[in-house]
Order: sequence, then structure tokens, then C-alpha cells
Amino acid sequence: MKKTTLLLLLLLMCMLTFQSIAKPKNPKQVPVLTLTGTGYNRGLQHGYQLKKQIAEVYYKWKESIRKDTGKDPDAVIADFLQTSNYQDAIQQWTPDLWQEIQGIAVGSGQKMDDVLAFQLIDEYWGYLDRLENGSVDKDHCSAIGVAATQDRPTFVAQNIDIDTYMQGYQVLLHIGSSEQNMEQYVMTCAGFIGFAGMNNKGVAVVINALTDLNNSIDGLPVTFVTRGILQQTSGQQALDFINKVPHATGQNYLIGTQTEVINFEASANQVVPFFPVENKNLVFHTNHSLKNHDIKPWMQEYHQRIKTGTGQKTNSQTRYETLRQRLNVSETALTPELIKGTLRSKDHERFPVCVSYDPAAVAFTFSSVIFTLGHNPSVQVTYGSPDKSKYQEHFFYLLTLQ
Repeated sequence: MKKTTLLLLLLLMCMLTFQSIAKPKNPKQVPVLTLTGTGYNRGLQHGYQLKKQIAEVYYKWKESIRKDTGKDPDAVIADFLQTSNYQDAIQQWTPDLWQEIQGIAVGSGQKMDDVLAFQLIDEYWGYLDRLENGSVDKDHCSAIGVAATQDRPTFVAQNIDIDTYMQGYQVLLHIGSSEQNMEQYVMTCAGFIGFAGMNNKGVAVVINALTDLNNSIDGLPVTFVTRGILQQTSGQQALDFINKVPHATGQNYLIGTQTEVINFEASANQVVPFFPVENKNLVFHTNHSLKNHDIKPWMQEYHQRIKTGTGQKTNSQTRYETLRQRLNVSETALTPELIKGTLRSKDHERFPVCVSYDPAAVAFTFSSVIFTLGHNPSVQVTYGSPDKSKYQEHFFYLLTLQ
């Protein structure tokens, strides 16, 4: 009897241990912030409702600048903005979004220069790289796109990897449909207008930094290109938009439509399509340019090593190979389960696709997103890395597909 009881207790302990491992350890969910009206009104709502969170994350952001540069962050921000001119491009191509950040400044009580500079994450990396060539190593983010077939919709997905100071400030913007805008979901951080998103017109976008590509001090910054894509009412309009705007910073834009996935490597001087497989039904990317050769002078040697496949494999190359190996399957096997498993993967100990939060580290997987297009579109997001958090699914209220 005692042996039986002991065996039952051991079995129960094993079951509980398995459950604790199998279940995500982080029960938190990404808060949803609903925004409506004009760009300014959306920003005002964002700033007012997240005033405390914005003040906290802006403080941590400035402390990270102090740590990285050894200088007063306000002086660094002032020099960054004075030696560039992104405002003109923003006001020309996305005036509604310029008004949105003005609203954030007023609603949150933060200085307009700080709110603007906080939107310019990739452009700030370019600024640091201009000051000290080759000093910026931003090998983050892994993106996947799967085109629709008769049996499945289009999927667009990404692990959004970003600086650790943003942990705890995840928010999903739900922009309501109005005369000024279509309905959108945008994954972002408090005080920031967006990393990735999807609208109710059948357009989704995810991005990857390509810091080896040439940048410009007066083009349209990355987050405004991203949100600008989401303001387009069809896939074709989204493609036209990305090809006609002047790009401030090297970036990979993976766009999903009702029927296809299209991938562009954009730099200051050109926008080049890139597809890793011949039939174009599958796209994956990390953080090194593969088709666009508009390379910074000081990154030419690095780019040549990438092209020839020589030298030590970088973080970006390692993750790219993980995506290639995991997604190199039959068409029927390209399922949401495979995508989630890939985004949770840690096949390489040093350079995993999924980066759990570590306060001592530089970056982590801030959120994992999966956008499902088609006749029942949805948005799935995690609070932090997907190995620690469940995907939360959200649906559109008003569906108007083209």
C-alpha cells in the first residue's frame, strides 16, 4: 500500500512538473489600447491613457543613451535631430502620423523632440553608425511570410526583438475605422507608433533592420513607412507606397496581402525585391541584406563575406539558416503550428530565433506576432517571447476586404 501511494505521489509530481514546463511561465497579456478619430486625437488618447508608462519608458530610454554614449542624453538627442531632417518627409508622406506624435506629446506631457526622437529607433542607430563607422550591431528580429493557397490564408509573422528597457511596456493599438482611417491593429511600445501591424483591408507588414545598407538623413523613417503601409487600402497601394517614398534607413519590409507575400530590401537609394525560394510562396528574413547591394562603404567587407558565405557566421546568418531549415518543408506543412514552433525555437544556443528576457542582456523578443489574412483575419501577439507567453488572438470589428 505504501509503495502504491508513493508511486502515485511521484506520478502526480511528474505531471505537475510537466504542466509547469509546458505552460507559458508569463501569464501577462498585451493590453489593448483603442484609438479613434484624427491622427492628433489618436495621439492625444495614446499619450493621456499611457502617460505614466510613457514617462517611465522614456526615462529608461534616456538612461540607455547615457550608458551607450557616456553623454547627456538630452544633448545627444538634440544633436541627432539637428543633424538630420526627417520632419519634412514625415509631413509630406504621412501627415496624419505627424499629427499623431504631436498628440502623444500633448497627451503625455513629454517634449515634442523627445517624442519624435523616440520614434526614430532605426534612424538613431544610423546616427551612431555615422559617428563611429561599424559601431552598431543590431542583429535582431526574424520574419516569416507564407502566401495563400486554396487550402490556407496568407500568414505574416515576426519575432520583434528590441532593447530590454522596453520590457513591460508592450501595447497593442486597436485603431478604429473612421473617415480618417481604416481599422488597424499595431503592435508597439508605450509612446511609440508601431513596430508591425495589419489593417482590415487585407494588408499586413513586419520589418527587419538592415544596418549594412545606406541610409539618409532626410528620408521617411522606418516606423512611418510601416504605419504608412497600413494606411493603404489594398495590397497594390501598399506596394506602390513602399516603392515611391524616399527611405531614411535600411530595412526589410515583408508585406502580406490576401493572396501573396512580397518582400523588399529598402535602402536610401533603392528598393529591391527579395525572395528566398523560387516559387515566391515563402519568405523569411533576418538582418543582413541579400539582394540590395547599396551598402555603406564601411560595411562592404562584411557584405562581401555574406555574399560569398565565408568567415564566421553572424547572429543574423545563424537565425536565417534556422528559418531556412525549419521552413524547408512541403507546401501543406506550412501551418500556423509550424510558424509558432519556428518563432519559439532556440536551435542555436548563442543565436536563437526566440530570445527570452534577461535584464542584463542588450535585447530580447519584445513580442511575437502572427497576422492571418483571408476571410477570417486575425492578429495574434505575445507579451514578451513566445516560449514564455501564449499568443492572444484578436479579430476585426469591421471587415472590408478588397
